[in-house]
Parts: sequence; C-alpha cells; structure tokens
Amino acid sequence: MSHESESGLAFRDEPVEMPEWTGDLETDVINAIRTVFDPEIPVNVYDLGLIYRVDIANPALIDIDMTLTAPGCPVAGEMLRRVEKAVVLAPGATGAKVHLVFDPPWDPNKMSDEAKLELGML
Repeated sequence: MSHESESGLAFRDEPVEMPEWTGDLETDVINAIRTVFDPEIPVNVYDLGLIYRVDIANPALIDIDMTLTAPGCPVAGEMLRRVEKAVVLAPGATGAKVHLVFDPPWDPNKMSDEAKLELGML
C-alpha cells in the first residue's frame, strides 16, 4: 500500500517489511534503512547508493549522511524523516539524525548490483 506525500509523489507505507534483526547494531541499522524506498524508483535508498555514511558510535544518536538522486527532489525532508524513523526501529538504536549532503553528487554507479539488476541495468 502507498500514500501520497504533500508533493504528490507516492511513498510505500512503512515499514515495507520488518527485517530480521541480527543483534549487530550496524547490520540492523542498514537493514532498517533498506525498508525505506525512493518514491520514484522502486529500490530502497541504501541499495540506490543514497546513504553515504552511517556512524553508530553513539546509539542514542546514529549519524547518517544521505544524498538524493536529484538536488531538487520535492520530498527531500520526508525522505530524511523516513530514514530517521526506520533507524530507530533497530534494536539498540534510540536516536538518529540524517544530514542531507550533495558532495559527491549521486550517480547510478553508486547503486548496488542488486539495485541495478532490479532496474534492468545488468
């Protein structure tokens, strides 16, 4: 099921599917991030290569650098909030802050092989 954001773009309702938790904070945070999908591309933001950095040094405030496929994305704020909400679902994570960055700029080479395969690019 999906719903429309204020910009009119549809988002999948969250969570898409809860991941199996491993007990490893970094793995669980990444698995949680993988429940957040780009509204225009049917691939999660992690496998799209939009997550540049995940710092789990402080589980009370996991620090994430994220970019967008295009700087003018009309749902940038909502994307950041969705990632933050997903991260705090991971066992052991109690807070998250996502920073929007554009350096280096995103390009399709940042996608995982799984994302490329799903989009027919392999």
